[in-house]
Amino acid sequence: MPVPAGYSRTQIALHWVVVLLILAQFLFHEPMAEAWDVVEDGGAAVTSAGVLLHIIGGIAVLVFALWRLALRMTRGVPALPANDPPLQRLAAHLGHWGLYALMVAVPLSGMAAWGGGIKAAGEAHEVLKTLLLLLVLVHVAAALWHQFWLKDGLIDRMKRPG
Repeated sequence: MPVPAGYSRTQIALHWVVVLLILAQFLFHEPMAEAWDVVEDGGAAVTSAGVLLHIIGGIAVLVFALWRLALRMTRGVPALPANDPPLQRLAAHLGHWGLYALMVAVPLSGMAAWGGGIKAAGEAHEVLKTLLLLLVLVHVAAALWHQFWLKDGLIDRMKRPG
C-alpha cells in the first residue's frame, strides 16, 4: 500500500470528533457512575438522560474508532518523521495502536457491564478508562513536544489534509 503524504479530510474529522466524544465521556460521566453504583448495590438500572447520553457517546466512540481503523488499513497513514529515532518510532507505533485498542475495549466493556450486567466488565471498564486517559495525555504531550520542542510540524497533519 502506498504511504499517503497526509491524513484525509475524513481521517482528520474523525480524529477530532473522537477527541470531543472522549472528552465529553470523561467530563460528563457522573450520571452513569451514579446509576452503576445503584446496580452494584443490587438496585434496578435506571436509564436517565445522562445515562443515555453516556451510552450513545460510548457507541459513537466505538463506531468512529472502527471507521478510523478501517481507513487506516485501506488508505494508510503518513509516515513518521524520518529523523525520529527508532525507539521514538516504536513508541509512536505502540501508542497509536494502544489508543485504538482502548477506543474499542472501553466501549465494549461498558456495554458488557451495563447491557449484560457483568460486574467484572464494569471493573475492567474503570481500569481501561483510566488507561485510555493516561495514554491520551501521553499522546497530547508527544504532539506538543513535536510542535514546540522539535518544531517538526507533525501536528499540522491533523489540521490540514494531505
